[in-house]
Amino acid sequence: MTHLPTRPLGRTGFHVTTLGFGAMELRGAPRGPAITDGEAEKVLNGVLDAGINLIDTSIDYGRSEELIGQFISHRRHEYFLASKCGCVVGGAQGEHVHTAANIRRGIENSLRLLKTDHLDLVQFHRSLTRKEFEEEGALQEALKLKAEGKVRFVGVSGTLPNLAEQIAMGVFDAFQIPYSALQREHEDVIALAARAGAGTIIRGGVARGAPTDWQRTYYMVPGTILKDRWEQARLDELLDGTTRIEFTLRFTLSHPGLSTTIVGTKNLEHLRENLRVAAKGPLPPDVVAEAKRRLAAAGSAPESVEPRRYDGLAHA
Repeated sequence: MTHLPTRPLGRTGFHVTTLGFGAMELRGAPRGPAITDGEAEKVLNGVLDAGINLIDTSIDYGRSEELIGQFISHRRHEYFLASKCGCVVGGAQGEHVHTAANIRRGIENSLRLLKTDHLDLVQFHRSLTRKEFEEEGALQEALKLKAEGKVRFVGVSGTLPNLAEQIAMGVFDAFQIPYSALQREHEDVIALAARAGAGTIIRGGVARGAPTDWQRTYYMVPGTILKDRWEQARLDELLDGTTRIEFTLRFTLSHPGLSTTIVGTKNLEHLRENLRVAAKGPLPPDVVAEAKRRLAAAGSAPESVEPRRYDGLAHA
């Protein structure tokens, strides 16, 4: 087993491995590449055998919840389980409805598929405004489910510009936020969330493999733009014998406000390589500073975020 560092997940009291597992790759056809039950069983048990203790999934991720329940629910005590809400069970990919009834229906269906009596974290799968969270009772229902013990913590899979307001609301225990060297827009808001006591789960920490495949679109940014940023910043000069993927993952791990970064794969060799890299920890501070200087000049820089005040809590 590779030794993975852990960090606190904000105020939750949980310590999570700095590398978590994103289970979207288990969604299967037609939304993603086909995966057999045998492959899913191997990778899920491989994740736990390697010591990773956070798994992130979603209603939206095809068979992902079902496969987790089928193959590792008997090891439930070994991992912090995060899923999403607002998605429509059986709906089209990306379909979301933020009513109280849909929040409850989705979470209770997730519990059934995952074969567990509670989710450690449920995250709204859209970065809503305060009004959108509250106007049809979605947030209030999630907090009711928390009071019932079906959910331990409530969070948001969020993006700018709404993240500052969400943090200020004070009701969310964790935020899942996109971030990598090539897309640093959320760098400052990650720090803001951490200062507020929330856990931070970073998605896209290796830019979805962009440094080795520039044909992908990463959170609405075409790979060609990411390629230009990499080349203009001359990041290859800073690799010092490492691979581009290693550099990118360790850059992400260098953010002091990060609790964990989730990386998804259905390939055990890729998993082992990610573990090897994550075990090395952050890049040296001088390398990070130089990379940030170059990346800012190439167009990858944080957006400034002002802390906001919130005039009251949503009530369960």
